[in-house]
Amino acid sequence: MPGAGISIRDVASRAGVSVGTVSNVLNRPDIVAAGTRSRVLAAINELGFVPNDAARQLRRGRGRTLGLVVLDVANPFFTDVARGVEDATSGAGMPVIFCNSDGDAGKESAYLDLLEEQRVQGVLITPVDDASDRLLRLRDRGVLVILLDRRSRRPDLCSVSVDDRLGGELALRHLIDAGHRRIAYVGGPAHLEQVRDRYAGAVRALTEAGLDERQLRRFDTPSLTVAAGRDAAARMLGMPRTSRVTAVFCANDLLALGVLQGLTRQQVRVPEDIALVGYDDIEFAAAAAVPLSSVRQPRQRLGQTAAALLLEEATSPDSHRHRQVVFEPELVVRESSQDTRSTRLDG
Repeated sequence: MPGAGISIRDVASRAGVSVGTVSNVLNRPDIVAAGTRSRVLAAINELGFVPNDAARQLRRGRGRTLGLVVLDVANPFFTDVARGVEDATSGAGMPVIFCNSDGDAGKESAYLDLLEEQRVQGVLITPVDDASDRLLRLRDRGVLVILLDRRSRRPDLCSVSVDDRLGGELALRHLIDAGHRRIAYVGGPAHLEQVRDRYAGAVRALTEAGLDERQLRRFDTPSLTVAAGRDAAARMLGMPRTSRVTAVFCANDLLALGVLQGLTRQQVRVPEDIALVGYDDIEFAAAAAVPLSSVRQPRQRLGQTAAALLLEEATSPDSHRHRQVVFEPELVVRESSQDTRSTRLDG
């Protein structure tokens, strides 16, 4: 392999300069005379020398690598967020280490340890739960930290998130306006702040409409997956017909797609028998057998903005201001929740 075993000393010997001069050509070429710089570059090309970037980063203290820790790499929402991060970092020449916590606090902690060992410059993270102490310790050791899809409660920690309470309110208000009164909320793990906030927004819409919170029937799930949605649908359909819900709001689109599968397999019509609204507006929502209404999040902008904040703090630490950026969601109405008023107002 060209360059295998070639060291910086070999380059210095071929160019007739010191090792320090070769190092300056690689790291601070502006201070090296043009003729000397040309000789060193020619030697590098002739020998096929490949600089050890990792070693240079370690000598400088921190590398130009970032860590991205998400809850579930299988969820297209986080794929889109990661694309936004990459859009912002690729131009800055900062590669990203992509880590999947699977919603497991132990796995998340192990990844944070690994990223610190790798001396990354910063971490973008959607934490499993309130991981502020662990993240603050990481920051105190020189690693920049940005919360992603989670609002920071600390003024000295940047975050980029969406107003999930507003999103839950938008979804429920839409279903209430369509005449629904027996509504289910299909959530995920209760320790996830996003799940709690979307439920809180849904309850707020109910109370503002003069309805009882008990009219929102909660179906908790162990995960935010299609399989968990199918299981929730089976539990719903196991209820007596007289008390069966007429509408469902799901904490994310994967759950909603699972609910849709479970309902259609039992010949339950969507939206005629049960209306359905998801959350995130992933690409698959519009492409479902029954196009799915969903609360849209600006997925790529979340990633782009979080990465931009980290880059700003890395390059301009003295002028950087910590900010908590909050985007507003919007409801996208499709066929799955179309108003079938003649069968609604079921009290």
